[in-house]
Formats: sequence, C-alpha cells, structure tokens
Amino acid sequence: MDSLSQLALGAAVTVAVMNRRVPVWQAALAGAVAGTLPDLDVFVDHGDAIRNMTLHRTESHALLILTLLAPLAGWLVAGVTRSRQHWRSWCLALWLALITHPLLDLTTVYGTQLGLPITDYPFAIGSMFIVDPLYTLPLLVALGVALWRRDAAGVRWTRLGLLISTLYLGWSMVIQGVATQQIKQQLAQQPIVPQRLLVTPTAFNTLVWRTVIITPDRYGEAYWSLFSPQRPLQITWHDRQMALLTPFKGQWHAERVVWFSHGFYALRQQGGNTLISDLRMGEAPDYTFTFNLGRPEAPAAAPQREPAARPSLQRAWHQFRQRL
Repeated sequence: MDSLSQLALGAAVTVAVMNRRVPVWQAALAGAVAGTLPDLDVFVDHGDAIRNMTLHRTESHALLILTLLAPLAGWLVAGVTRSRQHWRSWCLALWLALITHPLLDLTTVYGTQLGLPITDYPFAIGSMFIVDPLYTLPLLVALGVALWRRDAAGVRWTRLGLLISTLYLGWSMVIQGVATQQIKQQLAQQPIVPQRLLVTPTAFNTLVWRTVIITPDRYGEAYWSLFSPQRPLQITWHDRQMALLTPFKGQWHAERVVWFSHGFYALRQQGGNTLISDLRMGEAPDYTFTFNLGRPEAPAAAPQREPAARPSLQRAWHQFRQRL
C-alpha cells in the first residue's frame, strides 16, 4: 500500500496498544516511523530496474525478521522516551506496527516475500489497489481525534478506526471472491480455457474489478462491476507474442519477470528491442512495469524500465463511470 496508509496504520496500532501509558503523540510518532520503516528498501539500488522491482518487499517485509527486530526496537524506543517500565508494551506495539506493514502489502497484487528466509515466494492476494482512500481515511480521522483529545476516548477512536479499516479489507476480499466467481461462470459459457485468471480492483475503489485472462498465446482484459454483475464480459484480446521470449530463455532478467509476475506477462518488440510487461499492474497498452530486455543477439546487461503513460483525470473518471 501507499506510504500514507502504512504510516497511519502503524501510528494507529501503536496508540491503540500503548493506551496512554505514554503521551499519545509519542506512541503515534513511534508507530508512524515503524510503519514506514520497511519501505525504506526502495532507496537501495540493486543495479537494474528488474532487480529493484523484484527485490522490493523482501527481507524488510519478512515476518520472521521483523519479529526478531521488534524487541530491539521496543527497547530503544522505551529508552528514548524514558519509559523503560513499559518496554514490554513497546515491544508488542512496535511488533504489530512492523508486521502489519507487510500484511497490508499482502492485500495488493504486487507481491510480498514475507516468508523469507524460508521461502522467497512473492505472496499476493490482490484485493486492494495500492491507494484506496476508503481504507486510509478512517485511520487518519481516528488519529486526528486521538492527537486532539489525548484521552481515553481518543484511544477508543483509534481502535474504531482500526476496526473500520480492517473490515474494509475483509470486504475487499469478499467482493473479490464474488467477482471471481461471476467471471469464472461467464468464461465457462464460452470456448475459453484460461491457464491463469487474475481479478484485482481498479484504481481507488473496490466496486469495479479488472480481470486478466491468460491463454498460451494471448491474454484478455475485461471489467466487472458490482453495480452490474450480470453484464456480459467484454473481453479485449491481445497477442502475448511468446515467440519473442525464446531467445531469452535462461536469461536471468527475463526469467525473473516471468517468475515474479506469476505468469501474467506479455512481450512486444519496439525498435528491434524486446519489451516484457507485468500484466498485473496498469492496463493495456500502458503497464506500470515494462522492461527493455535489449536485442536477442545482445541482451541488456541492466534492463531499463519503460515509462508508462498515465491517463488524464478526466479520461480516468470517464472510464470508471462506464465500467461502473
């Protein structure tokens, strides 16, 4: 999720756990820092764009590693705030602020390697868009009230904000399941046997859902709306151009995108170069993560990420209304 959501979640969790054992602003500040800390890995340059994408949300998001760091963080914060008598509460609060970060990231489609060092599998539920105001606003409002009141009622507000935001996460998973079932039923009535099927929300909401349908040679994109669930899917098909991958078989960068995207990828040529796109984020023809692998006879040693065009707000709003 976005940095503001992670900051608000970490602060709210810590205020709720510390329960006025320390000043509310101290708990909120410590939680905000802990909630933001795992994403500092974005400032690490691993040498090329594909490594940077696939090595984000790795060790800094691993549940076991964060659990081992929590007692140290609790001890340090208890010392800085001169509240050693509450160091156990600090440990619990900061542990929750740290691990809820990757657990919230898990709900997005990107992929979070929270099982390290046991497994590097990039887990993803894909029920939340990376930015969703309906998740973040309850946390921000609750924190604002808690910092303003600085009393027991303010702490109860943070717990209410956490409850509402968590229920919204649950709602996103339920409606994702409904959308997936409806889409599968429609596909079963057509001569389409998908190898893979992805259902994930469109920007800033959980009302309109985008589906990606993978077959051996092509992929389709369609949209499902909660307000018109029985409307026939209008699938737009695209050639995956799988033959372009053959010269790059065994090449680390290409294989890495294939693995990290869970098979949701496509290729195309541009000026003699081969481009590979992760189809899970963005939409045709502009995907958030598209990389230039170079030429078949001269693969790029450090593939670069191709810039993705973003639609205007007017166009995005028009598309959303149509799909809704």
